[in-house]
Amino acid sequence: MNRNWALLLAALAASAGIAPAGAQSYPTKPIHLVAPYAPGGIADIAARLVGQKLTEALGQQVVVENRPGGNGFIGVTAVTRAAPDGYTLLVATAGDVTINPALFKDMPYDVDRDLVPITMLSDTPTVLAAHGEAPYKTVADVLKDAKARPGKIAIASPGNGSINQLAFEWMGLGTGTKFQHIPYKGGAPAATALAAGDIPLGVLAISSVFPHLKSGRIRVLAVTTAKRSSFNPEWPTLQESGVPAVDISNWTALFAPKGTPQPILDKLHNEMVRILALPDVKERFAGGGSVTLSTTPAQLDARIKADAAEFRKIVEKANIQVE
Repeated sequence: MNRNWALLLAALAASAGIAPAGAQSYPTKPIHLVAPYAPGGIADIAARLVGQKLTEALGQQVVVENRPGGNGFIGVTAVTRAAPDGYTLLVATAGDVTINPALFKDMPYDVDRDLVPITMLSDTPTVLAAHGEAPYKTVADVLKDAKARPGKIAIASPGNGSINQLAFEWMGLGTGTKFQHIPYKGGAPAATALAAGDIPLGVLAISSVFPHLKSGRIRVLAVTTAKRSSFNPEWPTLQESGVPAVDISNWTALFAPKGTPQPILDKLHNEMVRILALPDVKERFAGGGSVTLSTTPAQLDARIKADAAEFRKIVEKANIQVE
């Protein structure tokens, strides 16, 4: 009996030492950081900014892999099917983990079952913007015209089911208005169409409208978040402009496959909190209208659940459908 107890205690002691030792040696080979969209989007930008710093901090190359397609399904699914060893990570957008589950009945992944949250990375407000020569100087002008001509005023977004579409659908639900949605294949073409006057309004990322602001071809009417943007504190919020409740932004976050050892998750989290606080990282994110935003895994999980519940209501009430 004594010998058996001794062997059991020795085994427990040995197993207890495995995880910390693994975390101390991690990583021993390159880490793959998957962005489920094409280069230039917020997931890609976030992955490259933090990936460079992670390479320096961990002493192993962090390789950014763009795996676009299928509303983010291809990239996210690839991570959920990867070995849970810390060498394949995901930079997801809010849409991947909060909107897609509300839009699609048949999902190739389940956020709770397949992914473990590490930290948020960035938060990017979208803006309600008008063509420079459109007759809209304020949000009140837009709402007045929309009520006079329900469903007739065209408004651009980067695509069906995008967080941008949810923003103006939420605005419509709260003000009794309805818009004609014109989806484009991305933020850049939507902004180009808005700047050209092909469409009078759009809900777009700050980075998409920024190139056209100085020329006056695009005018920002409001930001879609509850707080004003540090990019330009003079822009009012939709809530300040008489639109109740709307508080929506496009954020990114870091995830690992479910089952990744906790010491590795802790190491990644601690490094990311340090990296996101670096002045040069903050400055580079700010250049695209984003702010860095580190969280605990529990805080990120709570944000996902809260946003998912709100977005599901909007999708159902506005009858948003995707092909």
